[in-house]
Amino acid sequence: MPTAIPAVSNRLFGLFCFASYLLSLSYGSTFLLSLLISSRGGNEHDAGSVISAAMLSTFAAVIVSGHLSDALGAARSIALFGILLAAASLGFAMAPGFGDLLLLFGLLLGLGWGVFYTLGPIIVASLVTPAQRARYFALLSGSMLTGIGSGPLLGRLASALGYPVTAAFYLAALASLIGVLLFWRLDVHLRQVPSASIAGARISWRATARVLSSKAVFPIIMVGLGGSIFGGLSSFQTSYAAARSVDYSLFFLGFMGAAIAGRMVIAGWVVKRDPLRASCLLSGLTLGSILMFGYGVNDSVSYLMAAVMLGIGYGLTYSVINGLAANEAPAGTLSQALLLFSLAYFIGVFGFPFVAGKIIVEYGMTTLLHTVLLISLLNWLITAGRLLWRRIFATRATQSA
Repeated sequence: MPTAIPAVSNRLFGLFCFASYLLSLSYGSTFLLSLLISSRGGNEHDAGSVISAAMLSTFAAVIVSGHLSDALGAARSIALFGILLAAASLGFAMAPGFGDLLLLFGLLLGLGWGVFYTLGPIIVASLVTPAQRARYFALLSGSMLTGIGSGPLLGRLASALGYPVTAAFYLAALASLIGVLLFWRLDVHLRQVPSASIAGARISWRATARVLSSKAVFPIIMVGLGGSIFGGLSSFQTSYAAARSVDYSLFFLGFMGAAIAGRMVIAGWVVKRDPLRASCLLSGLTLGSILMFGYGVNDSVSYLMAAVMLGIGYGLTYSVINGLAANEAPAGTLSQALLLFSLAYFIGVFGFPFVAGKIIVEYGMTTLLHTVLLISLLNWLITAGRLLWRRIFATRATQSA
């Protein structure tokens, strides 16, 4: 791995982040599926089934994305599969009822989002030094979270202007097409930027075994648990807000605003700190936000505060553990570690909503919040346990010296 890589230009990276924002709107609009399907006579379980259909196709996306990247280039691969994001958004808006046709568009969403979400960090990792990764991962994930959070806000804006919720899906499709064009153009410019020499992006059983037997397995597990928290809360936030008599747009405004502000104001400080201590503190803040959602939300102000806590805690934790997964991967397995990191995230963010929807329908929202609380506690215990183990090991090393 090279000792120094010329910094990518701010203009080029800014355009890369803007294109990422546009593509992310398509996934963000899926948080309106529960509302859309309910208006067509379905329930949360039906919405969870559609979202979780994407989990199946993301497995294929993660496997083929490395081959696509090696053959076509990462940016051009994202552009090609970004077309599927636009098709999925159009399909959600135009499909009648809530039957099997929506499952097909869920599969298309998983393919498009899977390739984009997997190859985006690999592009960033190839452009910057290991010391810069956490900062640039924070900027990229901040752009993506902003797009994700903007999707549901489009639905709220459409409702306020008297348009149906499907208008948000049409706008997301248009944004995705613009993002596709930008990534197609970016491919030429990104190829001209001096980059890190990293191994090919293809995944193999041998590379998988090496990554999962290293310390990188811990951030990979954590991102899967974090994805479950985010997917479970966000996918059914319209149902939660209706039960608490609050406006669901406050959740996405608070979450998105905190995530953006966190990256602009706090991220520079966080990435200079010990990553294990930072992830412990931030995952603890995430745990606190889940406690607040479960027991402390009784009006719009407390609802907004819980969303802000989640935005800072979850949003910044993701950036930290993304950097950990890259930097703790064995030599020569950087791309594979990031592929597995993305795969674990997809299992959580797309797979858990199926379980969450079933829990809501059969046992109620309170049971779902208790389940998410347990997941959040486990997530915090992993990083707290790593810190404790490191301290014990350091103490023993000092005593034996």
